[in-house]
Amino acid sequence: MGRRPKWGRAINGVLLLNKDTGMTSNTALQQAKRLFFAKRAGHTGSLDPLATGVLPICFGEATKFSQHLLDADKRYLSTFRLGVKTDTSDCDGEIIECRPSAHITQAMIEAILPEFRGPISQVPSIYSALKYQGKPLYKWAREGLEIPDEARKSRDITIYTYDIVAFRPATAIKGEEDTYPELDVLVHCSKGTYIRTLADDLGERLGCGAHVIKLHRQSAGPFSDDNAISLAALSEARGEADPELLDHYLQPMDATIQDIPQVEITEDMGAYFSQGQPVMSVEAYRSAKEGGMVRVCLEGGQFLGIGELNDGNIAPKRIVNY
Repeated sequence: MGRRPKWGRAINGVLLLNKDTGMTSNTALQQAKRLFFAKRAGHTGSLDPLATGVLPICFGEATKFSQHLLDADKRYLSTFRLGVKTDTSDCDGEIIECRPSAHITQAMIEAILPEFRGPISQVPSIYSALKYQGKPLYKWAREGLEIPDEARKSRDITIYTYDIVAFRPATAIKGEEDTYPELDVLVHCSKGTYIRTLADDLGERLGCGAHVIKLHRQSAGPFSDDNAISLAALSEARGEADPELLDHYLQPMDATIQDIPQVEITEDMGAYFSQGQPVMSVEAYRSAKEGGMVRVCLEGGQFLGIGELNDGNIAPKRIVNY
């Protein structure tokens, strides 16, 4: 083995990380990057520090195709606590209001949930990672700066499913204060959805307030937590060995775009494609619609990038540099 470059390895692929609670997505990214000794890496959509679950991390050339996953649907399992409103709409924030909630029943919630299903509009939280003038809104909020209304414009999202998994009513314990009702919900939603805002909006609709106390991302696009691995497991698997020991945990760099039709071309055509020149492909014409995208591979299976189909020609849009 040759001398290892001090700036990291040029590795390509996708890691399905199961993020732990209590850390930011960037912290998880940097720790994974160090474990793999990777030169370049990026995640595909932030998870709140409170949240756990699927956080796909792209290494090297795979970062070129991460946008496709940013646009993908997500699934979450979350727990809402009713009767308590916080400034961040989750349990990491400060309590700003408590209201009676012992009277809330599951039937009352079930009657309201249809209002939050389907195409709806949602106003992002001031503690979201949404950027205004290049800075995340949560930084504006924590610095006590005024956030203009234009920074939090209502956005159109789609809630495909929003179902109650379990409901725990408030109970009175002798000698102690009453507990607050809690519900576990399963949400399948489009990109740009804030679960904290769903909790806050539901609480306001019920008239008691609510916030998120648990949040787990079960899936992002084609990836589920069934195949995700934690940082602790990666660290244990590597031990004191070289980072190459972990490479088998990486999925192919085109794993994020498996829903795009694949076409194979010859090596000669591949040479032109990799130089940014359009190539003709009858297979592409059969596989995709005019103006549609295709995954381009050599006949041996090597992934070259994605292209757009125009008049039977594949015009390169994202090219892999090996």
